[in-house]
Amino acid sequence: MKIKKNIKKALWTLFIITALFSAVLLFHIITAKPAVYENPNLQVSRIDFKSDIDSAQAKEICSNLRAIKGLTSDSIIVKRNVVVYFHNNKITNSKKVYDQLMAKGNYDAQRYILPANLANKEVCPINQNSFGYKLSQKINQFFN
Repeated sequence: MKIKKNIKKALWTLFIITALFSAVLLFHIITAKPAVYENPNLQVSRIDFKSDIDSAQAKEICSNLRAIKGLTSDSIIVKRNVVVYFHNNKITNSKKVYDQLMAKGNYDAQRYILPANLANKEVCPINQNSFGYKLSQKINQFFN
């Protein structure tokens, strides 16, 4: 008799916990505001230097780039003879950044310009016609 009573209590406790969890989840889904994504207008650009960049030059180039309006200061990558940076293309473009950087220092470099055959190529690695992509879009729309 005591075992049946304990099982009943355990089942009622489990039912109440499940009901409370479901109520909280339902309340969250109903009251949650959809995520508002600010369309970042970030663009990645690159400058190729004729010679390798040492650590002192790298620091100088980074500080010069950080001073240019429209660049995201945490996204400057300096490797050997290439500098890659992200910029907001509503504020500036790669030509302006290149010109301003060249005005700040005497660098032997050129702006990387994407070849025409790659300029219109889609770069998203996800097949947007796949079942997985469509399912994830539906789930995202449901919760947002």
